[in-house]
Amino acid sequence: MSKKGRLKKAIGDSEREIVALEQKRERSQAALMRAMLMGEKPDKDDEYYFKVFSSLIDNEREHLKQLYAELEALKK
Repeated sequence: MSKKGRLKKAIGDSEREIVALEQKRERSQAALMRAMLMGEKPDKDDEYYFKVFSSLIDNEREHLKQLYAELEALKK
């Protein structure tokens, strides 16, 4: 497989990973929003998972930017 092909596959994998992580983060985000709207103290586990998934999403987005930059460099 060519370098471009590998990069395109890695980009697709990265995009799917971001979607999956965002779906997982939504659960804790909804729980945090509910607690906030109800005037309750949010569950520590929900806070933890929200922060962890947010960090993983940020890292994966950075990785995706790098992959796109590599692909763009190959096109030139």
